[in-house]
Amino acid sequence: VQLQAFGGGLVQAGGSLRLSCAASGRTFSVRAMGWFRQAPGKEREFVTGISWNGGSTRYADSVRGRFTISRDNAKNTVSLQMNSLKPEDTAVYYCATYKSSTLGDSYYQRSSEYDYWGQGTLVTVSS
Repeated sequence: VQLQAFGGGLVQAGGSLRLSCAASGRTFSVRAMGWFRQAPGKEREFVTGISWNGGSTRYADSVRGRFTISRDNAKNTVSLQMNSLKPEDTAVYYCATYKSSTLGDSYYQRSSEYDYWGQGTLVTVSS
């Protein structure tokens, strides 16, 4: 599986951005997907995840209610709609494929449990 994330950019606080992740390979549609982010000087952190069919989603507390993940298996894409952006959302955002089709276990927040990663797209939120 190859992943390519795009859609990042510079936005003012309170604004919105939509990230997308395009995937190649047959396994995309049977894998749960996740978005992580890494700010300068910080560890990569889980942002959100979605099950293989979109029926289940998970969010970090810091983004719940502001971010929405979705996927289109027909187009092999997963998207992240980010609203009410804050300066602390500034980071490089990565999409990745999870080891399983669902997010039912307790490991989905661990980056080590994801095997394929996109190259990342930078989101900068100015105050």
